[in-house]
Amino acid sequence: MKSRTIRTQSEEETIALGESLAAELPAKVVVLLIGNLGAGKTTLAKGIVKGLEAAHPDEVSSPTFTLIHEYGPRVYHVDLYRLDRAEQVATIGLDEIFEREAVVLVEWGERFPELMPEERVEITLRAVGGDEREISISSRMHTDEHG
Repeated sequence: MKSRTIRTQSEEETIALGESLAAELPAKVVVLLIGNLGAGKTTLAKGIVKGLEAAHPDEVSSPTFTLIHEYGPRVYHVDLYRLDRAEQVATIGLDEIFEREAVVLVEWGERFPELMPEERVEITLRAVGGDEREISISSRMHTDEHG
């Protein structure tokens, strides 16, 4: 997955981008969705979940109050917005989820960098007016270094 910045003009385009990104993700990966409230994190997550064939976009919502939504055995959507301290995050079992063969989408994960795996994909979303979004994707994944 190469680093790049993309602009989308609508919610539909952001979902479509998420669908195409899903095809590039490894089977086991943590994806941080970074951006202010209303930046489009959940919208992009809808597309990724759809692209992974784990759920229809209409079934995907931000897990702000439940903290974690599970879509099938391979996709988790986590929202850490309501948590203030690393100790609180530690109680929801993220470590165990990170160990699974799954795509783990984490909103607000940048607030707890010490708890996030070093190898991850970071997607930063920024509203640039109306429904237009600037979406920057960077990978911190290591290629197979073991030969």
